[in-house]
Amino acid sequence: MSRNTLTAGLLLGPLVLLLLGNFLAPIALLLTHAVEDREVAAAWPRTAAALREWDGRTLPSEAIAADFARELADSLQAGTFAAAVNRLNYDSAGWRTLLARTATALPLPQGATLQALGRIDPRWTQRESWLALKAAAGPYTASYLLSAVDLRRSSGGGLERVAPNQAVFVNAFGRTFGISMVVTLGCVLLGYPVAYVLAGLPSRVANILLIFVVLPMWTSVLVRTTAWMVLLQSHGVINDLLIRLGVVSHPVELIYNRTGVYIAMIHVLLPYTVLPLYGLMRGLAPVSVQAALSLGATPLRTFWEIYLPQTLPGITAGALIVFILSLGYYITPALIGGPADQMVSSFIAFYTNQSLDWGRAAALSLALLLATGVCVALYGRIAGARETVLR
Repeated sequence: MSRNTLTAGLLLGPLVLLLLGNFLAPIALLLTHAVEDREVAAAWPRTAAALREWDGRTLPSEAIAADFARELADSLQAGTFAAAVNRLNYDSAGWRTLLARTATALPLPQGATLQALGRIDPRWTQRESWLALKAAAGPYTASYLLSAVDLRRSSGGGLERVAPNQAVFVNAFGRTFGISMVVTLGCVLLGYPVAYVLAGLPSRVANILLIFVVLPMWTSVLVRTTAWMVLLQSHGVINDLLIRLGVVSHPVELIYNRTGVYIAMIHVLLPYTVLPLYGLMRGLAPVSVQAALSLGATPLRTFWEIYLPQTLPGITAGALIVFILSLGYYITPALIGGPADQMVSSFIAFYTNQSLDWGRAAALSLALLLATGVCVALYGRIAGARETVLR
């Protein structure tokens, strides 16, 4: 190993360790919750193992019922009862009441049989209750990933869609992609002329104006979003100005709807489109444009056939950055949007911070990560195809 290689390794080593410890490892740990299902198995290990072997066609054996009753009582003493109950309650409400009632009645004087458990609560004599326990027996599960796309396992083992009143995630993903595409298009349409004007100015003037473009990036997202809340409200600056100018006769609804989300997100993400385009345009030689004009091409044709194709790498790079950032936006839609404008990140935050359903939050995060990876892969293929054509 050469001295330069050793020096580079020593310099990069702390950075690599920092990235692994503070970035990659926590993300990987979170994503493992999307397929892990250990709470029930940790609380009732013998029951979970027996249910994994149970075919589910009839009621479980009396031995499984007896093991379950013993382990249910033991889990109260071991402190694992609450975690298992919470896990089951995530799938369907009512498990907390059922298990608490059953645990209170234990031990049963006549022995823990299916009939004895059924006298405590009739649901223990129903196959669906034991199938729900079997589905959560772990240690790994696909239920979280299926729920992220509004699917679930049927009683026969196949896949089926959840009830219409519970199907929220597919709509949330569609809404997230729709908002992200509109924001990306808006940033490109607004950022391209801004970058074009800046690239045509002298360096000293362009650098000063570029400060105003990147200035929003130096401000907290929460502060910028709060400022837009003040500007967009019914009696805010924008509505008052429109009324005074006679454009409208009454305040326009610009907040707590999709319009406000678009405005605020485009403002926040616009610099990520302007900067790549400005850097590319600044480095383009004007020779090809001048040659086209000198040969009689109109300015519009010169722009469309000569200048625009040369700036396509900057457009695609800026659009990709904005689109990826938009997919994970949370604060702006949460504060400025209405209930119908919440994106997938809002659901991830809810399951992480409020309901503590880490499995569902991890599944939604994994789905969003995969969608981002697909976008990056498509960009790579498009960029590669463009380079091949240019060659």
